[in-house]
Amino acid sequence: MGVIAAAALMGCGSDSTGPSGDAFAWRLPARFPVPLVPDSNPMSNAKVDLGRHLFYDRRMSITQEFSCASCHQQSRAFTDGLPVAAGATGQQHPRNSMTLANVAYPSSLNWANPTTRNHEQQALIPMFGDNPVELGLTGEEEALLARFRADRTYQQLFPAAFPEASDPFNIDAIVKALATFQRTIISGDAPYDRYLAGNRGAISESAVRGESLFFSERLECHHCHSSFNLSGSVQYVGKEFRDQEFFNNGLYNIGGTGAYPDNNRGIFTFTLKPEDMGRFKAPTLRNIAVTAPYMHDGSIATLEGVIDHYAAGGRTIDSGPFAGNGSLSPFKSGFVSGFTLTPGEREDILAFLRSLTDQGFLSDPRFANPWPAGGPAGP
Repeated sequence: MGVIAAAALMGCGSDSTGPSGDAFAWRLPARFPVPLVPDSNPMSNAKVDLGRHLFYDRRMSITQEFSCASCHQQSRAFTDGLPVAAGATGQQHPRNSMTLANVAYPSSLNWANPTTRNHEQQALIPMFGDNPVELGLTGEEEALLARFRADRTYQQLFPAAFPEASDPFNIDAIVKALATFQRTIISGDAPYDRYLAGNRGAISESAVRGESLFFSERLECHHCHSSFNLSGSVQYVGKEFRDQEFFNNGLYNIGGTGAYPDNNRGIFTFTLKPEDMGRFKAPTLRNIAVTAPYMHDGSIATLEGVIDHYAAGGRTIDSGPFAGNGSLSPFKSGFVSGFTLTPGEREDILAFLRSLTDQGFLSDPRFANPWPAGGPAGP
């Protein structure tokens, strides 16, 4: 199986109908299942349209100069190219901006928050979180809604998306529209997808060899990056269990104790279980070649560096406050055991990873900035 045919791209797939009778059709690659959607927020074209406008609107921040798209840029597969994100006020986040490609599918959202299970919950974190400040909207709710009520575009989009509401201008509507748009950000037409569909010339022979290495027990990459999404655990319609997976990949081993930096301890922050120290979500590898830098804290600059990290079975930091040999961490996943590659095999792995770039996705107009030049999203 592989990517969907051109005719299917025009709207085939599982349909749903929003509260307004607005029929929505998923446009899914053939190997992709239908995403889970909460009953309280059914899909609709009008909500997708509103959500896309909100996603790119800089007025969605305390400074009115920062938007969701500031940290999630389409040309970078909805990442930002920075080691760690910086919010509207300039405050740095401790973590790297994760790709939004196929964000409809992960069983948990964010790098290490097992409690955030859907997009409606997640949207509240950048909007109202204060440690760190991202959009910085706490206490700014009425000012935000007043801006949108006065906007002629939103005077059309909000009532269309929520026709049953006596006053559709509210925070709940914003959250639901953002979540709805994000569920449509789906990537599944990379050269590797076309190869799986039967086009054996879609990727190079080097990439074919790299695929074999990637899925081998010798390297064990696929244990953490599996399924159609090449990620950790996923959820979708028809899947019986909603599991969650988090892994410690030996990035830190401070002082030989297995510790990670104070502001980046993985799900240990929630569970306080020693064995959860440094356990983070394994994100999708789709479009991985355009989402540098890597790891939860952006501390590895290149794909080559990532391969070196896993080949060593963990990272060694020789000096400074984070010094330690990650390969010896007592909490490291057993799948990160190290391996040896010839120079040719190393290039093959890189070729395979580069074959996961969906160029059409990076410029797909369905996900692009809908505002005119000079509008609320800037030029």
